[in-house]
Amino acid sequence: MTSRVRVAVGIPQAWTTGGIDRPHMRRFLERAEALGFESAWVVEQVLGATPSLEPVELLSWAAALTSRIRLGTAVLLTPLRSPVHLAKSLATLDQLSGGRLDIGIGLGGNPKIYPAFGISAERRVARFNEGLRLMQALWTEPQVTFAGEFWQLENAALEPKPLQRPHPPLWVGAHHPEAFRRSIPWAKGFMGAGSATTATFAKEVALLRKLLAEARRDPASIEIGKRVYVGVDRDRDRAGRRMAEYFGGFYGRAELAAEVSVWGSVDQVVAGLREVTAAGAELVMLNPVFDEVEQLEVLAAEVVPRL
Repeated sequence: MTSRVRVAVGIPQAWTTGGIDRPHMRRFLERAEALGFESAWVVEQVLGATPSLEPVELLSWAAALTSRIRLGTAVLLTPLRSPVHLAKSLATLDQLSGGRLDIGIGLGGNPKIYPAFGISAERRVARFNEGLRLMQALWTEPQVTFAGEFWQLENAALEPKPLQRPHPPLWVGAHHPEAFRRSIPWAKGFMGAGSATTATFAKEVALLRKLLAEARRDPASIEIGKRVYVGVDRDRDRAGRRMAEYFGGFYGRAELAAEVSVWGSVDQVVAGLREVTAAGAELVMLNPVFDEVEQLEVLAAEVVPRL
């Protein structure tokens, strides 16, 4: 499998029908690595009627089943978590995976869920910024004294540190200009949301590059990625129905599938993905939502070589 762009996959994590199929997930991960996909990613959805596995624990399981493929989160909603616990969990995962972790972080698009975690949505940006600073300190300093608004530590040590130094690459998942501005000092990558259209993604890429230039940071220093929900099927109508079924369960909006996903014949899928790369994606995360292992095979053999 060869391509001019880097190609990743989304790990099967949520089920709109049936139950959790561990053998299927194992086959998917093993084939993704064998076929040469460069990384495999998860998303976070703690609350929701659709069964969706917890991302950090799922990646820990994936790390035990693989040896080469990188493992990423797109994205963790870090303000909802204790940065101390999260720093420990992610450092452990980076160690167990042999330094293969990429960490995507963001605020999430639904402030209404914050009270379910015992916190107010009004201060979520401040919690995000402070939590990130604390995690970076715990990952890089032998002892941490931290006097923040939300968290306080005195001469605290976190060991082991992540295997990757100074810590695993941090990716931002965002839409708002201020979120992009906040990420300029620390982001190594931007992952466009799977729920965003290609046109929206193109505008976000242009905005990010403009803000980077204004901050005098080389726009090429941040890698651009995009999650793309994808389904290859000669019967385009059948693929569309299956995509809509997934979007209805996971996002609660079946019609969103037609707005943001790519499906149909090999030629139709290639054309849709070329639009994504033309919009600025240097890494394309292919996220099949049905017949995932079979989709991997056809994507690797017939789609990816044409990107």
